[in-house]
Amino acid sequence: MKDITALAQAYNVTTRTIRYYEELGLLKPERTVGNKRIYPKSEVVKMKLIVRGKKYGFTLDEIKEMILLIDKDRTGKQQLQRTVSFGQEKILQVEGKIQELQEMKEEMEQLLVEFEGKLKQQ
Repeated sequence: MKDITALAQAYNVTTRTIRYYEELGLLKPERTVGNKRIYPKSEVVKMKLIVRGKKYGFTLDEIKEMILLIDKDRTGKQQLQRTVSFGQEKILQVEGKIQELQEMKEEMEQLLVEFEGKLKQQ
């Protein structure tokens, strides 16, 4: 069990970010008698998935869909299938961006060659 401050520190986010994830239904902390948020292991695992998902460019809606599948199917099979599907889509997007950047790099290199040639002519 972690409190909100410990969870925030563990994942290098703010406590406000964690409360926002709660508002979206991504996290559901338990409460102490004093109404203090505490996060059992299952919620800590969800937080890890959220952080990992954000790192790889998934939207919060996509992350939420994957997390909700954890609660629906305790075997984890549906969640893994959806994660694989989202992952394949994300890889295609990344490959597209890589191609765009490669083309941009080649254009810039071509322009530099042209500009260097013009400098030598002057």
